[in-house]
Amino acid sequence: MHIDSLIHARWVIPVEPEHQVLDHHALAIHQGQITAILPSQQARTQFTADESIDLPTHALIPGLINAHTHTPMSLFRGLADDMPLMQWLTQHIWPAEERWVHEDFVADGSRLAIAEMISGGTTCFNDMYFFPDVTGQVAIDAGIRAVLGMILIDFPSTWAKNADEYLTRALEFHDQFKSEQLIHPIFSPHAPYSISDEPLARLGTLANELDLPIHMHVHETQDEIKQSMKEYAMRPLARLQQLGLLTPNLVAVHMTQLEAQEIELFADTGAQVVHCPESNLKLASGFCPVTQLSNAGINVALGTDGAASNNDLDMLSEMRTAALLAKGVSGDASSLPAFQALKMATLNGANALGIGTLCGSLLPGKSADMTAIDLNHLATQPVYDPVSQIVYAAGREQVTDVWVAGRQLLRSSEFTTLEQHQILSHAQQWQEKIGRSDRS
Repeated sequence: MHIDSLIHARWVIPVEPEHQVLDHHALAIHQGQITAILPSQQARTQFTADESIDLPTHALIPGLINAHTHTPMSLFRGLADDMPLMQWLTQHIWPAEERWVHEDFVADGSRLAIAEMISGGTTCFNDMYFFPDVTGQVAIDAGIRAVLGMILIDFPSTWAKNADEYLTRALEFHDQFKSEQLIHPIFSPHAPYSISDEPLARLGTLANELDLPIHMHVHETQDEIKQSMKEYAMRPLARLQQLGLLTPNLVAVHMTQLEAQEIELFADTGAQVVHCPESNLKLASGFCPVTQLSNAGINVALGTDGAASNNDLDMLSEMRTAALLAKGVSGDASSLPAFQALKMATLNGANALGIGTLCGSLLPGKSADMTAIDLNHLATQPVYDPVSQIVYAAGREQVTDVWVAGRQLLRSSEFTTLEQHQILSHAQQWQEKIGRSDRS
């Protein structure tokens, strides 16, 4: 049988079925999809391919899915560090956004973030920011898969001046991109503290009509809880339940402030959680109780948050931090084992975003979204368990090859769709402008 490409790897880790590691296997890829996974020797006799790639020291895994980002904010990386969330937002980030956010900023910031993510093995990201149409076009040009948020917030911005306009622009974006193979629209109301009841209720109705997920910061800090109690006499999750937003379509990000009964309520609704451990640590927001959530049957995915608060978009690092933090917080060294961390960064993310039948694992019929990690490095030898080495020891510099829908975006650590020199040049130009204004 003739196919487009045959990729041989020392280890293939499909993620489902769970805990499976295939030695010396190959993936047959045709028209952007995985056709078969089989031993390399058998693949060489069964298939002829336009391109054959040998990865003799690599682990081939599903492409990593960054389930929560603000990609254009990469241009604010390092602008304001070492301060709590609301001070960071109100004194630095929101003023900078008011001054600088427009189409060119979003395009250059998205391109910088996408390059960083591809080079670290990410093949899909879930974004929440203004001008999603601009980020969408950058993602299409780069060849990366993107779940793009149709943002809603009470505050005016250069994207929209009020709730009516945010929702109108959201529907326009949905109609523009709903047929794009690599773009998946999602509703992205910012947070309970930044949106009033009436717009949230309207958005919930639209999400139900279009059957789209709702991606939202929820229970991120103790201040958010206090503010909600003062303004609404209830905690944010209770308010979301009252508004009809606690459904399987809710993708709640952060979730560091949870009581036992809230975990039980959340599990009963079938809603999803995105854990952002490094951003939460840096902003001292609190600890997401990942072990309790998982034990309750809640799907927990993994995200980096934006580079302005992380300060990187490194999903390998995020997996390691998530696994170590879960052990420290729970007091149980068996909490969040290596395979579970990898699943959070792949299949759990795809399921949370409603694209689990398309990507997130390596199965025949799924899109060929894949990442190759070279384990023949000092830091990852010897290899007793490749999953353990990926989660606890590997660095993103060991990512050598990345594919999305069968198209190779990173080949031997070199971009095939992006111009790195131009991206860096534009980032430096923004640094000069933004840096001067933040100090003034």
